[in-house]
Amino acid sequence: MRRLEPARQRYAWGSTSSIPALLGRDDDGEPWAEAWYGSHPAGPAQVAEGGVLSELIDAEPERLLGEDIIWRFGRRLPFLLKLIAPEQPLSLQVHPSQAQAAEGYALEDEAGIALDHPCRNYKDTNHKPEMVLALTRFQAVAGFRAPRRAVEVLAGLDSPLARRMRRTLRLNPTRYGIRQVFSDVVSAATRPSPQEIDALVTEIAARFEAGTSPSLRVDSNVVKMAGTFPGDPGIAAALLLNPVTLQPGEALFVPAGSVHAYISGLGVEVMASSDNVLRAGLSAKHIDVPEMLACVDYVAAPPVRPAPEYLSRATRAYYAPVDDFELMVTAVVAADGRLPVPGRGPRILLAVEGAVTLVTQADTQTLAQGEAVFVGADERSLSVEGEGTLVQADVP
Repeated sequence: MRRLEPARQRYAWGSTSSIPALLGRDDDGEPWAEAWYGSHPAGPAQVAEGGVLSELIDAEPERLLGEDIIWRFGRRLPFLLKLIAPEQPLSLQVHPSQAQAAEGYALEDEAGIALDHPCRNYKDTNHKPEMVLALTRFQAVAGFRAPRRAVEVLAGLDSPLARRMRRTLRLNPTRYGIRQVFSDVVSAATRPSPQEIDALVTEIAARFEAGTSPSLRVDSNVVKMAGTFPGDPGIAAALLLNPVTLQPGEALFVPAGSVHAYISGLGVEVMASSDNVLRAGLSAKHIDVPEMLACVDYVAAPPVRPAPEYLSRATRAYYAPVDDFELMVTAVVAADGRLPVPGRGPRILLAVEGAVTLVTQADTQTLAQGEAVFVGADERSLSVEGEGTLVQADVP
């Protein structure tokens, strides 16, 4: 087992206090948006003994990853575990499929766009499906609402933009109507002016305050987005998306192609090891609307909320419909004694509450809240004892 120190991501939307509080660190007043526990080159975790996790794996891939992982994913860790703490809304974004990522990466390489250039879309060749598990109340928007539900949200609004959106959806209440409205709102040639967005927000804020909203969550999200990005067309686009509220212990899966934005809360996030993000609004970062639209899935569907599967009294698993990762949560009390932790292959474990002791055939490590370890495939079986809660990312 190797102790890990996460890579800190200081994105402006991040909370200054949520992640430091969980990790037992001082709040330095600067955003700590994400803590990365993985080997992705954009932010590999530090290993306590020195170096970074990617270097450790590169030196002994057969031992640390195992033959099965190398055969399926190559000589790399296929998942990335994060803590994520939005205090302001994230960008309106989508992640590419495997084929889209490979093609986009190759085209940008051919065009000579450096990997660290701010206008680069594709940082790697991988897809980026992801799942977030709420540690506190967690707010998001994810996936398109049914057209008739979007019309209901727009009902009663009299601003020119609201009327245009509503009319299009009534005339074409299909995925193609959703595509037309979404594209018109975010595309440079057709997007509404800041003044039109402000008029829409004013109407929505008024009905929210009056308690007459058809969806309090939708209107609350709009007001919050407008407070951070006034006049941004992404505010109007968010009216087309499903509002999501996660309570602690609930999860949301976001597949490739699903438009989404996280809004507030603290969660554990696991994803395919990628940093490919295509944005259409609500961001000061690079926005490439045509590329983003090419990756969007316009099928209306409710958010994917994986229900936990209880593998034992102590361990529950959250399975995603991808091969790159799965997430498990094990909660133990002293009276349990030593319990097995399900899973196999390389894993990363993070203590989110209390203190637990991990035992393998070769090592024993005690983790306090906020501490994490990487367990190589060669260490095989893993047990835990103590009093606390442990989150584990591994490969199905």
